[in-house]
Parts: sequence; C-alpha cells; structure tokens
Amino acid sequence: MSTPTTAPRVVDPAGVVFGIVLPLLAAASGVVATYALLPQLPEQIATQWSGGTPTSFMSPTASAWSVAAIVALVGGGCCAIAALAQAQLMMRRLMLLVGLAVTGLIVAGEFTMILGQRGLVDASDATLSAEGLVTGLLIGTVVGLFGAALLRDHRVRVPATEPPPADLPRGHVELPVTDEVGMSAGGLAATALVLAAPAALVCWLADAWWPLGVYLPVVLLAVVVLQFRLVVDADGIRVKNLAMPAVEYGVDELESAKVEHVRPFQDFGGWGLKIKGRGNYGVVTRTGPAVVLTFASGDRLTVTTPKAEEIAGALNTLADARPVRG
Repeated sequence: MSTPTTAPRVVDPAGVVFGIVLPLLAAASGVVATYALLPQLPEQIATQWSGGTPTSFMSPTASAWSVAAIVALVGGGCCAIAALAQAQLMMRRLMLLVGLAVTGLIVAGEFTMILGQRGLVDASDATLSAEGLVTGLLIGTVVGLFGAALLRDHRVRVPATEPPPADLPRGHVELPVTDEVGMSAGGLAATALVLAAPAALVCWLADAWWPLGVYLPVVLLAVVVLQFRLVVDADGIRVKNLAMPAVEYGVDELESAKVEHVRPFQDFGGWGLKIKGRGNYGVVTRTGPAVVLTFASGDRLTVTTPKAEEIAGALNTLADARPVRG
C-alpha cells in the first residue's frame, strides 16, 4: 500500500469561517447591541416568559453576556466540528447546519427581547415577538446550508495496489448507475408526523402558531437527511444528500466490492448515514441487499440498494481495468 506524499489538511477554511468565526461574531453582536441600547433599556429586563407574561428578570449586561456564552458554547460547539478537515463530511455539514440554526434562533430571540423593551420603565410590561424567533431560525438555517455547501472533503486518499479478489462479482453495465436510496414515502410521512406532533400539541396548548414555525424546519431537515442519491460512474461512487456529495470514493481507492444482506437497526443501530467505528460508514435506509465497499485507506462503506449486485460488479470491473500500482 502506498502512502500519501502530501501532509493531510487539518482544518477546512470554510469550516473555520462558518463554524467558529461566525458563531463568535453572532455571540458578540448581542453584547454590542445591548451596550449600544443600554440608556434606552430598563435597569432590569425581562428574560423569560410564561404564557406571554414575564417571569424572570436580569440586568441587560448580565443577560447579554449570558446569552453570548450560550451561543458560543451551544451554537459554536455544534458548528466547530465543521472546521475539522478529516472528520466525516456529512457529519460536519449536519452539525454546522444545526449549530447555525440554533445560533440564529438564540440571537434572534435576544435581539427581539432587547429591541422590544426599549423605552420601557417597567419590564413586567414587556412582550416577546414569536415572529422574530421563527425569522432567526430560518436565517440561521439558510446561512447553515450555504456554509455546508462550501465545506470540502479533505480526507487522505490512498490508492489501491491490487485488483479486487477474483471471487467477487464482475459485470459490464451502462454507466452511470443511479439510485434513490432513502426511506419509503410511508416511512418519511410517519417520521414527519412523529416529529411534528409535539409542535401541534404546543400550538394547541399555547393557542398560537409560532411553535410550528420553529418545528417545521426541524422536521424538514430530519426528513431530508434520510434521503440519499447514489451515483456510480467511471470515476467511482458518490452518495449525495441535500444535493451535495456526502460520501465520495474513487475507483483507484477500491480494494473490493461485495453484496451483503443488511438490517439497519440490528447492523448499524438505525437509519440514515451511520458510523460503526472509525472509518466504517453505512448509508442504510432499508432492510435488504447492500453493496459493501472496502478501500485502501482502511475505510468501509455500506449502501443499501436493490442495485447492489449490479453496482458491485461494475466497480470491481472498473477496478480491474485501472493501472497496476507498485
């Protein structure tokens, strides 16, 4: 097995910007805005509400620094993995998306809170606009998607030195081979209903619509991340999610491709993109045949698809035709 001649990248520049710098700037923005508006705010501002009635109060500066710490620790903590160039790409993207959505929600709540209390003498009269929370969540989600699209897979690619074993499937098929490897429509609908039910209950209890505005992006994200598009061509195999490559390996890295019967919960602990130990990834969305690929780097990828035999044969045939490396 040959070794890479270049040092692996440690950090992803886009991940640093969106996963570290942006959450810290968002945390600082609330502090700056609070100090700028301090003369217009009450000595104690409302920081928590129950049924539209303020229940907790704090000095504006103490509240600003507390929220900044929460944004840095919670939002920034989720986003920071995006900067780790060698971490699994889809995991980095999901954590960045979730972290920036949470950051947008918290920061929007803070700005809505302080802007709504300008000029008040008694903070007990303060109200909190739910529309601001929903807007912040949506903005954070959009920024998270943009940042996720800029992340790149910087893992070390190791070329294979031997063809796949002779007893594995072979076959000449028309390329590319594509497949939608996701949950069934019924499974997606059931997942969406289970996730949305708490929001509907909260809306009914609160007699307000805004909980749906918070929950629906979360439901949409949960459903979308269970849908994948598999593409096999002369260059290798790609698994896409959110219209972006989530997992990608070249034919030159392939050591073997075989077919196994896979049960998502028993074999991987659930549906979706799963990690079963270091370098062992699964895109498992159904029980049945799966193509199982091993690579010269030591990585292993399992993808459940009815086209497993066809894909395994095509990839092994492509690997046979590559130049022999010493």
